Amino acid sequence: MPASALVRRVFIGLLVANLAVVGVKLAVGITSGSLAVLGGAVDSCVDALNNVLALIIVRVAAKEPDEDHPYGHGKFETLGALAIVGFLSITCFELVRGAVNHFVSGSHRVDVSDFQLALLVLTLGVNMLITWYEHRRGVELGSELLVADAAHTRADVFITVGILVGILLTRQGWWWADSTVAIIVALAIVLVAYRILARTVPVLVDQRAIPTRDIQDAAQAVPGVKSAYAIRSRGPSDLRYAEVTVCVDRHADVESAHAIADQVEERLKRDLRLHEVTVHVEPC
Repeated sequence: MPASALVRRVFIGLLVANLAVVGVKLAVGITSGSLAVLGGAVDSCVDALNNVLALIIVRVAAKEPDEDHPYGHGKFETLGALAIVGFLSITCFELVRGAVNHFVSGSHRVDVSDFQLALLVLTLGVNMLITWYEHRRGVELGSELLVADAAHTRADVFITVGILVGILLTRQGWWWADSTVAIIVALAIVLVAYRILARTVPVLVDQRAIPTRDIQDAAQAVPGVKSAYAIRSRGPSDLRYAEVTVCVDRHADVESAHAIADQVEERLKRDLRLHEVTVHVEPC
């Protein structure tokens, strides 16, 4: 089965799990009046929206190269990871706005029952399971989108823990704990957004994908290659491209030079996990 199909299957399962978590958090947040729980519900809702977006993005990214996109559609997946940052920004804004309003207005009543508290603990367990599974499958399938979404879900784990602590403090009469936790949740989301940006922006601006020295050493290890230079690489971890110029014996015929170029291409793809390699041959 193609990797893209496996990625889509993972996201479908994650979507079902995230929708269940959203339902539980929304129900608890609305009935208890907890801003922190509602913030957690919004964050989990973002997870579900990301899953829907990912299903669309992965399908587009899996298309074969065409006349308008000769390098394929892989960057659409990276754009999807970047879109997650937009959703996170909206979540942060809403959380901080609500928390500040509660601080200004004074006391804010929060009433979470033992049963509702148990449900929130259950969502914590679900988030932990989702994070572990999604990250593992993302690494196995080489999907940036799965890894990025797993980072967001990992933040959900800490967010839920913070919410539970806030609820326990609120039960002790500290009315401001709920709003304080909501602001802390927003800061945690900002950190996740920054990490996603740090991973996706280099891909979009074609930052070097592999150290030049690694490509040079691998190319020069091929018999017949005198030197390798004019090296370039780009792309995400699962769709990396490279160009290299190799210098061969000036007396080599065209057939021999072409065979050396083929060996360089094969070695680079195998050793450095490159999707496509362009090898130029020059006489020494």
